[in-house]
Amino acid sequence: MTRDNTPLCIGGSPVDARLRARVPALTHRVVDRLLTDLPVYATLPPEEVAGDIADIVQRSLRLFADVLQRRGPARDDELVRQRESAAQRAEEGVPLDAILSAYQIGTAMGWEEISAEARPADFADAQEVLRHLFVLQRQLVAAVSAAYLEARQVLDVQEHAPRHALLAALLAGEPLEGIARRTGLRPAPRYVAMTLYVAAHPDEHSPGPRSRIAARRKIRRLQTALNGFAGEPALTALDAGGGTALLPVAEEPPWAALCGLIDRTETAVGAPVTAAAAGAAPDGLPAAVAQTADIVELVRRTDRPPGLYRLADVLLDYQLSRPSEALTGLADLLQPLAGRPELLHTLETYLARDLDRRGTAAALHVHPNTVDYRIRRIALLTGLTPTAPADARRLSAALVARRTLRA
Repeated sequence: MTRDNTPLCIGGSPVDARLRARVPALTHRVVDRLLTDLPVYATLPPEEVAGDIADIVQRSLRLFADVLQRRGPARDDELVRQRESAAQRAEEGVPLDAILSAYQIGTAMGWEEISAEARPADFADAQEVLRHLFVLQRQLVAAVSAAYLEARQVLDVQEHAPRHALLAALLAGEPLEGIARRTGLRPAPRYVAMTLYVAAHPDEHSPGPRSRIAARRKIRRLQTALNGFAGEPALTALDAGGGTALLPVAEEPPWAALCGLIDRTETAVGAPVTAAAAGAAPDGLPAAVAQTADIVELVRRTDRPPGLYRLADVLLDYQLSRPSEALTGLADLLQPLAGRPELLHTLETYLARDLDRRGTAAALHVHPNTVDYRIRRIALLTGLTPTAPADARRLSAALVARRTLRA
């Protein structure tokens, strides 16, 4: 609330008049400070700094003077040029934090200019000047941020559309010449095809908007981690549960490097990640993506731990999961154990622990003698002895076949 229409005075003179008189010189000082404190402004063309940047600084200082003269907030139409300038900076790639810092620097220097000669008797007017200054700064931050983010959203759509088209074309197996002509992008010589499953972050179980925010944050961090691997944007189709990614590479990366990528991705998103990867030239990507999707599904179905997998890691399960007459026959080897879940669970645990009876007993929380008894029962019912390597391999294959058919 304003006190009256008398001018706000500091140092014996009206603050708005004092500021207007010093705007030209103050503008030069503010611009020099921006170039010194914010390196990104020094990368802009000199004529742009002397033109548009200086113009915005001068307009904002004069707007501050107008606000102090009327002792009321800025009108929406008085912030048009600031919005236009923010959109232009977005197109140039100037970070939003640098733009907001520039406004803060200009605001602080404006206050220093008009308060330099303040006396104790000016306390009330100085307080009101600060109130108007904070209101104006809030208006500027809101207007500039909204304009910048709106411009960036449009730019992001324009930048991502060709990459999405390239991804779709590669997955559809279109000829490379047609892809380059249609999308304006040339495919990389080779890609790492990757299918990812990302478990839910704890915040995604929260009620209300917090869940949606957590999901969007997870997607953004996932995309950032994948982009950082090849040093250029990955081609992705992602949602909160994972998706497909094509990582452009010049040559096949070491498997350890890909495992490290998944480890970093897990840390970034704050949730377990299960993934499968396969290298392929552009014309082999449809088959590679289909294979990695099958591997991830198989890994999850067989309750393997999160991490990165390749075909060699699940070769037996993968082969037995293909349609075949032998699948039913293998699964039937375990038919005598139907209705005996404790025997099936013991067999799975025993084989998973490389026939280690004590390790099996510890995992099942039973005595080793109980494991021995159950192994004998399994051998009696199925005719196959789990302790014999040849029979153990058949039983392991039978378990995979059984899981596949049940799924």
